[in-house]
Amino acid sequence: MSNYTPAIWLGSVMGEIRRSFSVLWKLEARFKGVIFEGNAEILGRPMISVAKGGRLVVGRGVKIYSSVRTNPLGLSQPCALRALTPTAELILKEGVGISGAVICAGSRIEIGEGTILGAGAMVIDNDFHQPVGEWGWSSDCATGARPIKVGRGVFIGARAIVLKGVTIGDRAVIGAGAVITKDVPARHIATGNPAKIFPLSKAEEVAPGASLRA
Repeated sequence: MSNYTPAIWLGSVMGEIRRSFSVLWKLEARFKGVIFEGNAEILGRPMISVAKGGRLVVGRGVKIYSSVRTNPLGLSQPCALRALTPTAELILKEGVGISGAVICAGSRIEIGEGTILGAGAMVIDNDFHQPVGEWGWSSDCATGARPIKVGRGVFIGARAIVLKGVTIGDRAVIGAGAVITKDVPARHIATGNPAKIFPLSKAEEVAPGASLRA
């Protein structure tokens, strides 16, 4: 007996409608200065900004999901991709997948090949504000910014936060809700706040081909 119900059919139709807007969102991204190195899929309208002189590079096969229904958890916000300063670089390598994630570069952020960022994850290499005068704050994203490098095949769980100056090695796993303030070696797992780091066992290792929507 077929499991193909009217509800499944309607969901499929709505999914195709969302995909039809992907071309529009890519055109908008190009207009804002994004460099595409190959075909990419954009579902839902992301928030994108590239400062004059900054670079935002999207590799082949990257998936940027911002629509609420593109992730099993549901998304509370669109993806935010920002190169905030004239010297900032934000690089998404081939096959990266992000869902409602925030990546803001005041210096440089590189996300390695095949890495996945879960719903609401954040990768931020700067403090956004610096103290001015006795009580004021500037919108200075350059001062104090420190590059972030995320390796290949990394899984960054939902609501995790990766802060400035961090390097995450290949095939590492960042647990949901973790706050990462120091380097995570390759094939290690980091969980909690403050994050604790320990070797990733074979049983815990993320398998190749894991869903980009997780």
